[in-house]
Amino acid sequence: MVESKGAPLDVIAQSLQRERRRAGLSLAEVARRAGIAKSTLSQLESGAGNPSVETLWALSVTLDVPFARLVEPPRPNVQVIRAGEGPSIASDRADYVATLLASCPPNARRDIYLITAQPGEPRLSDPHTPGVVEHVVISHGAALIGLADEPIELRPGDYIAYPGDEAHVFKALKRDTVAVLISEHS
Repeated sequence: MVESKGAPLDVIAQSLQRERRRAGLSLAEVARRAGIAKSTLSQLESGAGNPSVETLWALSVTLDVPFARLVEPPRPNVQVIRAGEGPSIASDRADYVATLLASCPPNARRDIYLITAQPGEPRLSDPHTPGVVEHVVISHGAALIGLADEPIELRPGDYIAYPGDEAHVFKALKRDTVAVLISEHS
């Protein structure tokens, strides 16, 4: 779900329309490929609905664009994002929130997120577009992170890199776990 302080629905709507037209795909075809209802995509493109991180990831994979391109509004030359600000997208399957800190500028291929997560249901991620590598540094708490069948326990200061184009997981082990995730696109 998009949080009230998160990515405005109009930004998501405009981005989805722009990227779908760029890809030359119909509304029905994008919905089919992403595994979502056509009515859901139609609502999102009209600025309605309440997309989860899973829905937006499926659409970014289908449209072959970085996730950040769907949620980030145009930005000024100098950008400061204070703690608690920035477009935030919550998971509908886990107590997990991804806040976009910086998307990749033209000709660069990385996005930076601040992750906050609570113990409970893990955030299981389907494979992203081919060539994606995720880098994570834990800054507070602890989590099991990495490939879905072989996650590794990380604590503050620990770093992991893994193929984001394979199923992967983030499972908080302590309350208020915080991490920085860099999604690198090839």
